Amino acid sequence: MHPLIGPRELSERLDAVRLFDLRWSLTDPDYGRAEYEDGHIPGAVFVDLDVDLSAESGDGRHPLPDVETFTKTLGSMGVSSADEVVVYDDVAGAVAARMWWMLRAIGHETSRLLDGGLRAWLDDGLPIATGTVEPNPTDYHLASGFEGVVRHTDLPGRTVVDVRAPERYTGQTEPVDPKAGHIPGAVNIPLGSNLEGGSFRDGHELAALFADLDRPVVSCGSGVNACHTALAMLLAGLPMPDVYIGSFSDWSMRDNPVNVGPDP
Repeated sequence: MHPLIGPRELSERLDAVRLFDLRWSLTDPDYGRAEYEDGHIPGAVFVDLDVDLSAESGDGRHPLPDVETFTKTLGSMGVSSADEVVVYDDVAGAVAARMWWMLRAIGHETSRLLDGGLRAWLDDGLPIATGTVEPNPTDYHLASGFEGVVRHTDLPGRTVVDVRAPERYTGQTEPVDPKAGHIPGAVNIPLGSNLEGGSFRDGHELAALFADLDRPVVSCGSGVNACHTALAMLLAGLPMPDVYIGSFSDWSMRDNPVNVGPDP
């Protein structure tokens, strides 16, 4: 199944999909739910990145939950292994891609991301609903595990693609993590490079962006935005890359070297 869906197609299939709103803010933990209750795509269930898609402890700021916990969460949100799932946010998929990737990583191929997010939906003049949608819990078939996950010890010999903003990669600024800079050898291809006008770029353009990467591992701040670039690489015709789920937040918490400046 194609990893993206457009707003018009989604509007015609709302009754056929399980839809999830993943709005989130690094600086305001109440932002996502408040915005969701003020207005969301009809039928969408709110998902809390920090609670539903992250473990309480582990590698980095958004550790991956174990697969049993995640599949129980999916069941509590009304998702079965046979369902088509669509996710969206208000930042062009930068957050929602985390759930898309987690589903794909456990073998749930019928997961898609709304291209352009809520902005594209509203720009097309499509309706919104207020309040809260309560899901009907179901059972999700337990998956064997997450595929394509790497840890800091797996990085030697791999090309780390750091998708953070250039000023964080170079170490000019670091708002949340204990060190500024980047993993030595990492190349910077910012998440914004995947987009044009808030939607994903053409596959041929993305293929040129990712040309000549040797065994890439995508990384970001905490294993969320990296999933957006994983999706972009699929659109480029590449295999699903591995994701360093702890990302720079995990790397910088350890006694690891950090480079600053524009060079890898």
